[in-house]
Amino acid sequence: MSWQSPISPGVSWYETTVGERPEYAPMSGSCETDIAIVGGGFTGLQAAYTLARKGVRVVLIEAHRFGDGASGRNGGQLGTGQRAWPEELEEDLGYERSKGLFDLAEHAKQYIHEFSASENLDIEYVPGQMNVSHKAGLEKYYRANPEIAAKRYGYAHSTFMDKAETQERLGSTRYIFGVRDTGTGHIHPMKLLVGIAKAAKAAGAVLHEKTPAIKVDRVGGKAVITTAKGTITADKALIACNAYIGNLEPKTAAHVMPIRSFIGATPVLDKFPKIIPGGESVADSRFVVRYFRKSRDGRLLFGGREAYTADNPRDITQHIRRQIAEIYPELSNIEIPHAWGGSVGITMSRQPYAREVMPGITSIGGYSGHGVMLSNYCGKLYADAATGSSAELDMLKEFKIPAFPGGPRFRSPLLFLAMTWYALRDKL
Repeated sequence: MSWQSPISPGVSWYETTVGERPEYAPMSGSCETDIAIVGGGFTGLQAAYTLARKGVRVVLIEAHRFGDGASGRNGGQLGTGQRAWPEELEEDLGYERSKGLFDLAEHAKQYIHEFSASENLDIEYVPGQMNVSHKAGLEKYYRANPEIAAKRYGYAHSTFMDKAETQERLGSTRYIFGVRDTGTGHIHPMKLLVGIAKAAKAAGAVLHEKTPAIKVDRVGGKAVITTAKGTITADKALIACNAYIGNLEPKTAAHVMPIRSFIGATPVLDKFPKIIPGGESVADSRFVVRYFRKSRDGRLLFGGREAYTADNPRDITQHIRRQIAEIYPELSNIEIPHAWGGSVGITMSRQPYAREVMPGITSIGGYSGHGVMLSNYCGKLYADAATGSSAELDMLKEFKIPAFPGGPRFRSPLLFLAMTWYALRDKL
């Protein structure tokens, strides 16, 4: 029987196809350790795995089940680079920093493949990704991107697609050009997450599910994590809660905002061979992005509808089916046997938030929809920094991430107004 997450609506297709999903006992009683981790998503579990492999004592707690948050329920797309194209970052940060951040993302991509191979995980990797545009005015940017990536960033895997190629590769006339990237792809995120947890435990990390943190503080030179059943006292701590930070740590909450995102999975599309015949993943040019892909077994996984409150829709399938039909009218009546949602952590600048929020206590999150690669790698980078140094994590810490305006009371209403405005712009 599938576990119904108390924080995320719907039972995902990932949950029904992941196979064995081990449970980890809640924490009972207090303990001392070298490093404490709050949050059992990609970032926290990868940090625990790497630290344990280095011989560090580490205790990780997760408020619910591993995979209930974004790490186990996302679109599964790896992408390339940061959230913004490298030429955009270059305008703001200069070439040297932009190139360093691009290389960091490539290392992140490579790390997922190397980790999966080392742990013998089948994460259902399918190569290929397409970024497509619904606006003619963006053509010069899309044409320039592959050439810039090749000449300035050493990335020769992307090509411009004209209208005919775009529509043939998508099996849809909805988009008018795009960029195809053969150097990346998409995965089954829950299979990766379950594999990381198993590997972390095998390496010696102590893992606890269903153990919410009530308070994180610095007391007498130690990090102290308070739970309902006891405390964890550690030399250092990592907060890896991302969109689910709540009121646990105010600096992170001011900079990382949750938005709700929803995904639906169709049956296998045997009767529709022209829909994404190459099996790539797709993301479009909307600010409120629509992202979809073919799973390895040939079903359409479509994510698009977003909400800027904590409320969940009564019927996820209705909204998802409507957006699918805009791109694939032939699927207007398609069955959607699995529909689910969850919270994505975004920042004002759409760049990751990595900060020491208290002495010895680091918070990392805010991947802004680009987190499958980055969240995994940031967990490793934190472990490297905690046991020595990490120039790459230092690069992320240099991002100037403004707090969301409005304070705790008005932050969400102001975000709702801003995102509604961008959603209206997407329709123009």
